[in-house]
Amino acid sequence: MKRVALLVQYDGSNYSGWQRQNNANTVQEILEKALFKITNHVVKTFAAGRTDSGVHASGQVVHFDIDFVIPGNRYSDVLNSLLPSTIRILESVEVKDGWHACYSAMYRHYRYVLNNSKFPNLFIDNWSWHRYQKVLDEGLMSDASKRMEGEHDFFAFQKSGSNRKNSITNIKNIDIKRVEDLILVDIKATGFLYGMVRLIVGQLVLVGEKKISPEIFTDRWVNKKKNDVKESAPAKGLCFINAVYEEKVFKKTNKKDLFPVFLIRGFS
Repeated sequence: MKRVALLVQYDGSNYSGWQRQNNANTVQEILEKALFKITNHVVKTFAAGRTDSGVHASGQVVHFDIDFVIPGNRYSDVLNSLLPSTIRILESVEVKDGWHACYSAMYRHYRYVLNNSKFPNLFIDNWSWHRYQKVLDEGLMSDASKRMEGEHDFFAFQKSGSNRKNSITNIKNIDIKRVEDLILVDIKATGFLYGMVRLIVGQLVLVGEKKISPEIFTDRWVNKKKNDVKESAPAKGLCFINAVYEEKVFKKTNKKDLFPVFLIRGFS
C-alpha cells in the first residue's frame, strides 16, 4: 500500500463543490470514479480544502492510499486520460504514510477576483465577479481587512449549516491589490469557515463602494453581528490557490501560485 499526492486544477463552474454529495456532480466523485476504472475497487480521496459549489481550484492538493502496480509519479498521466477537460492533474508523487493533504497543511490560500471595469469581459466571466457600479477603493478595502489578521472568532463570516465546533481561525495574511481593472483579494489562513471568503469579500466590496465604513465592517465581525452580514460574493470569483506544507511535496511544479493573472486594458 502506498500513499499518492495529487496537484489538481479544476474549473468549478459545473460542479457542486469538491465533496461527494447525493444526487450532485462533484469533483471528488469524478476523481474517485476515474480511480475505480484504474483499480476496479473503491479508492477514497482526501483534499486540502473543501471548495463549495461553483468555486475553482488552481492548486488543490489531494491524496489517496492505493495498492496497485502504477508508480506514484504516473498517476497524473493515467488519470488525465480518464478525467474530463475541466479537471487536470498537474503532478502526482508518492508521499510518506503519515502525510495528509488536509491535516499536514500549515495554511491554505484562496483568491477572489473582482472585475471592476465598466464593461463585462466574456473571457474571464466564469472566474470573476463583475462589480461595475462604482469604482472600488481598494486602499480602503485593504485598510478595513488588516485587523482580521491573526487568530479571531469569525462567527459573523460563517454561513449557516456548518458542522464546525467553533468559528475561531487564524488568518496569516490578507493582500488586496488592483491590477488594471481587476481587484485581487488574497487570503491565507490555517483554516476557512463555510462560506467565509465570499462573505468577507461581500462586505469589503461595500467598504470599497463607501456604503459602509471600515469601522462598521470591523464592528460586524468583532461583535459577531451575523444578521448584518447579508451580502455574499458569488462563487465564480473564488479560487483555491494552494495549500502550503512544511516540506515541499511536488517536484516538477516549482510555482506556488498557478492562477493566471489576467490584464484588462483599455476598458475604463
